[in-house]
Amino acid sequence: MAWIGYAQQDSNQSVRLMAQAGGDPGHAAAAELSWGDNPCGVGPVGTAIRTGTSRVIRSGAKDPNIAKWQVEACIHGYGSAAALPMMNQETAFGSINIYSAEVDKFNTQELELLGELSSNLSFGILTLRAREEGQRCQDALRNELDRQKAILEKRERLEFQIVQAKKMDAVGKLAGGIAHDFNNLLMIISSYSELMMDKLSDSDPLRRNGEQILKAARRAGELTGQLLAFSRKQVQALRVLDLNAVLEELGKILPGMFGDTIRVSVVQNKKLWPVKADPAQIEQILMNLATNARDAMPQGGQLTIETANVEFDEKYTRSHIASPAGEYVMLAVSDSGMGMDQSVVPHIFEPFFTTKGSGKGTGLGLSTVYGIVKQTGGYVWVYSELGLGTTLKVYLPRARGAEAVGELSSLRELPLRGNETVLIVDDEEPVREATRIFLEQYGYSVLSAKNGRQAVEVARKYPGTIALLVTDVVMPELGGSELAKLLTMERPEIRVLFISGYTESAVLQHGVIDVATCFLQKPFSLKALVTKIRNLLAASAPPESSIAAHPRFSSNRDLPQHSD
Repeated sequence: MAWIGYAQQDSNQSVRLMAQAGGDPGHAAAAELSWGDNPCGVGPVGTAIRTGTSRVIRSGAKDPNIAKWQVEACIHGYGSAAALPMMNQETAFGSINIYSAEVDKFNTQELELLGELSSNLSFGILTLRAREEGQRCQDALRNELDRQKAILEKRERLEFQIVQAKKMDAVGKLAGGIAHDFNNLLMIISSYSELMMDKLSDSDPLRRNGEQILKAARRAGELTGQLLAFSRKQVQALRVLDLNAVLEELGKILPGMFGDTIRVSVVQNKKLWPVKADPAQIEQILMNLATNARDAMPQGGQLTIETANVEFDEKYTRSHIASPAGEYVMLAVSDSGMGMDQSVVPHIFEPFFTTKGSGKGTGLGLSTVYGIVKQTGGYVWVYSELGLGTTLKVYLPRARGAEAVGELSSLRELPLRGNETVLIVDDEEPVREATRIFLEQYGYSVLSAKNGRQAVEVARKYPGTIALLVTDVVMPELGGSELAKLLTMERPEIRVLFISGYTESAVLQHGVIDVATCFLQKPFSLKALVTKIRNLLAASAPPESSIAAHPRFSSNRDLPQHSD
């Protein structure tokens, strides 16, 4: 019998059977062997490993060093044995052990051959061990490289998301600023066009020119409105909504948009959480996404609209840096169209970026969606591959502890003429002048001021009743909300109408402006202005949620006082 044993680095310094040829398979495994200096280590195996030298037993029945195992040796017929250490440089790591039925079997020549066999076997084992260790090191290195690569890729994705968010924010601020200034210009263009057309008869050839100017101004106003949506500067009439209900209403007109070549599927979560959003803006999101999906399938295909409740955990938010953990309502629009290359995806929300041909889009559809969603406190993600279609997922925060707001007030059809006194405050002189002329034509008495401080002076000097303050929101020296606070304290009967190219986010966040009743977005028509004024003045009493009562204005600090 021959067997190989390895020295174990355990507390007993035991010898573990690694391989065996011939003999009883259980004999070597059952023997209590040790390579330590103890009673189990005095045999040939333990001595060879401990000393690093060969050990020969000439007679299994007589050698006192194997007294512990002599009975077993006799039972199995082992007359002699040789144990040769397997060396790793100066240290034995095991032994090769050979048993013979003959007494004094191993002579010097045979022991030399067995020594060479032990050396070769040791070299082979050590080589295999080195290869295995090398492979383990390579695997460990490869795993570590893969781990570091994954960490680097994740970091790059997060850095890209941060850069994209900053870029979109910067573009949004630029777009919002441009749209605000442009709205003031459009206000002047449309106002004076209206004043001019009021002087022209229906048969006057110049009237057509005026109509074209107004049409162009209104179209430009729509574009600036989309820019304001992207820059998150639009006015929102927020209410608690069921997205399924909005989707069902739009579902009545969607088939007409797509024709017979596009199949529309709607998958709704029947227990959908409510969201707080502007219903008109939600409809705009759906229409923009549906239109975008339709244009991606010129030969027809499948459009799927889905609603669901989702929850972002900490793990998700670590890889989607723009999305705080929490509960959201998802609105997903998927198409089976051509899809997009990955180099295109990062740019699809940028204003005026489009993959459509010339004249087939403004490039503001998805940027409008992006702005509305971000202003509502949500997030939008896109998933697309060439040839596999596109999915856009909108996530809006779940509304909690809020009651649904009633339907927005609509403007009543009232006679537009009036005789009240109106104070107009705007830092754009052409806007003030056009508004003054138009209101005077409808019978109103008009006071005007170029900023808040001048408006305070005008109001304090005017002895009569001022029925309405029409003020821009953002002005130098004293803004519209601060002005409204002061004048409503001094003149409790005064009503307030805010106008602006965009609304300052702080004013909206504090709920100072009731967008349904006392705000008008520039550019607006002068007729829309006088209609809004008439509706405000026709109300029975000043709004209970007046500026003066708002907690934001609970003190008079930083407001101009009466002069002595």
